[in-house]
Amino acid sequence: MSIIIVGVGGADFSAMEFLDGDDGCLRSPTGAPAVRDIVQFVPFRKFQNAPKETLAQCVLAELPQQVMSFFNSFKLKPPNDPYPQ
Repeated sequence: MSIIIVGVGGADFSAMEFLDGDDGCLRSPTGAPAVRDIVQFVPFRKFQNAPKETLAQCVLAELPQQVMSFFNSFKLKPPNDPYPQ
């Protein structure tokens, strides 16, 4: 699972930025480290005047690594057929 959050408006998104975990490893209340980084948070206000492609690129930036991390954690290989029936 990957979670993508786009913050809209002028609210304080510090909790969302914390969940994103870009500043370090996210930890549980007991101190256990997160197994994988599954959250991508992007504040919309940083992109409201930018081309929509820029927002899309930033929103999806971590997704390939998250998918690879998932596959690696379960020792899975990508399917051979990219277009299964």
